[in-house]
Amino acid sequence: MSIADFSSKSSNVSLVNLTKKFKSLDGSGEVVAVNSINLEIKTGELVTILGPSGCGKTTTLRMVAGFEFPTAGPIMIGGRDVAPVPPNKRGISMVFQSYALFPHLNIYENIAYGLRVQKLPASEISARMKAILELMQLTSMAKRFPSQVSGGQQQRIALARAIIIEPSVLLFDEPLSNLDAKLREYMRDEVRKLQKRLGITSLYVTHDQEEAMAISDRIVIMQDGSIRQVGTPRQIYEHPGSKFVANFMGKANFLPVTVLGREGEIAVVGIEGKTLRIQRPGQSAPQGGAGTLVVRPEAIRLSRLPEGEKNAAGSTLVGTIDHMTYFGNIARYEISAAGISIMAERYNPQAFELFEEGDSVGIDFEMDSVRVLPEEK
Repeated sequence: MSIADFSSKSSNVSLVNLTKKFKSLDGSGEVVAVNSINLEIKTGELVTILGPSGCGKTTTLRMVAGFEFPTAGPIMIGGRDVAPVPPNKRGISMVFQSYALFPHLNIYENIAYGLRVQKLPASEISARMKAILELMQLTSMAKRFPSQVSGGQQQRIALARAIIIEPSVLLFDEPLSNLDAKLREYMRDEVRKLQKRLGITSLYVTHDQEEAMAISDRIVIMQDGSIRQVGTPRQIYEHPGSKFVANFMGKANFLPVTVLGREGEIAVVGIEGKTLRIQRPGQSAPQGGAGTLVVRPEAIRLSRLPEGEKNAAGSTLVGTIDHMTYFGNIARYEISAAGISIMAERYNPQAFELFEEGDSVGIDFEMDSVRVLPEEK
């Protein structure tokens, strides 16, 4: 059996005005967990739903899996509405946060369980098992039990068990959250390589922004049951549509500005008596009035001011270093400037002079990386 055969049934997924309401705890009303969302997942695509706790991401995944019944809206998989179809008839697999391995079965039998439930011929089970064990590098430990292998190996077992039944869609419910930081980074890369190699349509739920950035074709940002923005990791990071998205996807500084006008595609803004021209202001940039400048910490340049100097003619802002944290590859600064706290990051700090607490610094921005958002009410 070829490894590529495991992905032969992949399908697209379409959620149309999908809604889920629960009764409130006191029974007096309803709570909207998922509020009429629309999402298309292409065949072979890995889409991650990202958001804070309670935003509706896990409820959405559970509806696709069949563990929750939608209040409204179809769940289309391969052109078929599976909303009324039982979970075991949907042709999907799910990798759980807890792995959900059977402790009394060895690795071989854990992985083969779904095939035995399907009552496949012994010859086909053997062929599929040989291929999946080789693919997941588990051949040498097939007779061990889950308690005899590491957390990363247990994760590979759970993934192998999900893949071997040839699902049309593969679902991930925060599958790496129980691993330590280094193993989590390794396993996320392995999951992504495997998904791309097999081309399995995948829906992945996590609260880890870095994880979502590393593995996703597209990311869905959710808040309060609604989708706030959908795009590639780069699109969302570089062109956030709101302060919530900018703040949730990475770190961001928000500086109040006055939008003075537009010069073609350039937004002209005023800040602390200085005029800035934003070359790539963003699609949601306001046309006039109050706005918010979005500046990522890595897009801030710092320069030392002479002792006692309070002004810097060439700098946009002047500030004082409140705190510096050294991480080895990054030096992170917290700076007081213009009545607010600003975060700046300097990569490879050993190649530069470090600033200390109390130092006066000039603050400038990498203008191609700055965005402008409307002031939020």
